[in-house]
Parts: sequence; C-alpha cells; structure tokens
Amino acid sequence: MATYIVLGKLTDQGIKNIKDMPNRRAARQKSAESFGITLKDGHLTMGQYDVVFMLDAPNDEAVAKFVLSIGMRGNLATETLRAFSDDEADALLSQL
Repeated sequence: MATYIVLGKLTDQGIKNIKDMPNRRAARQKSAESFGITLKDGHLTMGQYDVVFMLDAPNDEAVAKFVLSIGMRGNLATETLRAFSDDEADALLSQL
C-alpha cells in the first residue's frame, strides 16, 4: 500500500456547518474503507490548511475516488500528495 497525505481547506459550507465535523469524520472513515483505504491519522490544523490526514491506499485510483467523494459533499476542498517513506525514497534514488 502507498501512503498519501491529504490537505484540506474548509469551504464556506464546511465552516458554516463546522459543528457537524465529528459526523463528517465518521462518514470519511466509512468512505475510505469502501475504497480499500486505511485512514491512519487526521488533524485539525492552523495555517494554510484546515485539516490534514494521512492514509494508506492500494493505488492512485482509490485515492482519486476517495477525495472526489469528499469534494462532492461540498465541505472540503483537498490537495493530495503521494508520500514516499525513507526506504521507498532510497529504492528510487538507487535506480538513478
């Protein structure tokens, strides 16, 4: 499984309904599982992004479906990063 970092910004709708965040968190977990994704960690953050979560996924397509399903709800706009562990990075670098 590959690791991904999802950065999220609350939309106007998301901030208006911020008190629903615990329920949205539960829905996010269920959605992740439906795509074969393990949600490893999530944080409410300060700064450029409002939330950050890390996940393990079988492939890019599963992540794309997951973040699109989040966007469809209208509460969060996301940016997704593929994260390489030190071992994965070393394996890539050894092939250069």
